[in-house]
Amino acid sequence: MTISLIPALQDSAPTTPAKQHNCSPYCSLQWRRGKLLVKLPTQAKQVSLPSLNNQQLLVNCLKHSLVNLVIIDPNIGEYGVKLWVEACEQAGKPVFLRIPSSSKQINHISQLQRLIDWIVALGLLLLMSPMMLALMVFMQIDSPGSLFNYEWYVGERGKLFRAVKFCTTANHNLTALGRWMRKYDLDYLPQLFNVLRGEMSLMGSRSLSLSSAVRLTVEEQQAITGSWEDSQLLQLDSPTL
Repeated sequence: MTISLIPALQDSAPTTPAKQHNCSPYCSLQWRRGKLLVKLPTQAKQVSLPSLNNQQLLVNCLKHSLVNLVIIDPNIGEYGVKLWVEACEQAGKPVFLRIPSSSKQINHISQLQRLIDWIVALGLLLLMSPMMLALMVFMQIDSPGSLFNYEWYVGERGKLFRAVKFCTTANHNLTALGRWMRKYDLDYLPQLFNVLRGEMSLMGSRSLSLSSAVRLTVEEQQAITGSWEDSQLLQLDSPTL
């Protein structure tokens, strides 16, 4: 079943963040076998529903739905993707970015590689834990506040997850300690926990941030021949999800 979500009172409402980020005001939803695909509409407007920019309403709808996971087409725009991702996180729904099978962003990880990653990450955490604790103490002394930053990244088969880093800024300004940590990539140490959870790999291609993945995927789609339906992953009928 497919419906289109149309922001209410679109013509009379003031400019919304979605418009400022070049996000289409319309989204087409396809639901099948517990999977919800969010993409740009392929036909004329159908049903008028409350605005997609009301994230709390979207969260409530997802919470009370039979949706098991959400698949998002990056063509709805970075703002639209982030709105749905945040709503899915609050609603407790797994969320994926729909990317073509030919994309270099896809990093299939074998069971052996996962095991090696887990062992190495655990060893590094045990080895580096004194340094990480010391950094956390110095960070609090240098600029009291949040110790960590969380950013959405794209993992295997397009699954989205929160990657964690040490916070190297205070009031949007890079601190002296943060500059030193970035120089030696020490701000990435907490991502060893992402590796332990199987979200990232110490080997192979590096995970991309959500913003980069959306931009690169859209550019790649425009440069290749074919359709999203030819994708080998995250199809609505895929038995692997």
